[in-house]
Amino acid sequence: MKHLNEQILLSLTPASVLTADNSVKTLMEDFDFLESWEDRYRFIIDLGEELEPLSAAEKTNETKVKGCVSQVWLVLNVEPGSPPLLNFRGESDAHIVRGLIAILLRLFNHISAQEILKTDAQQVFQLLGLDAHLSPQRSNGLSAMVRRIQDDARALLAMT
Repeated sequence: MKHLNEQILLSLTPASVLTADNSVKTLMEDFDFLESWEDRYRFIIDLGEELEPLSAAEKTNETKVKGCVSQVWLVLNVEPGSPPLLNFRGESDAHIVRGLIAILLRLFNHISAQEILKTDAQQVFQLLGLDAHLSPQRSNGLSAMVRRIQDDARALLAMT
């Protein structure tokens, strides 16, 4: 099953995401190693604790993610280049949501806007089992964060 999941992951995710140090492939291996969802939730919370906090000035209406029950902020930084690479930083007032932000950052950081739009985040979440183990509210919030990241990618493409 693990080999099949890796093949599916390769078809859903740009190669640059899979070769980064904090890649989704590594995340999937970490999830496979953990035996229970209680352990996986603890791991997700631990990922969130590693995030750098945002400053008070970064927590604005423009950076706040709409559609999340928890307070969530995502800040975009663009690395110049050809193509430019997008990097996000994020924070939430909820522990599990902070961990979900950390997962999104592994999926979407240090890649181009085009690669962000090619990545099928929902299927990656299915491979990780998140779709079946998150409450509907958290799933909706996760989808809202993905939409926000994709909207930022589209806006950057429209400017170039």
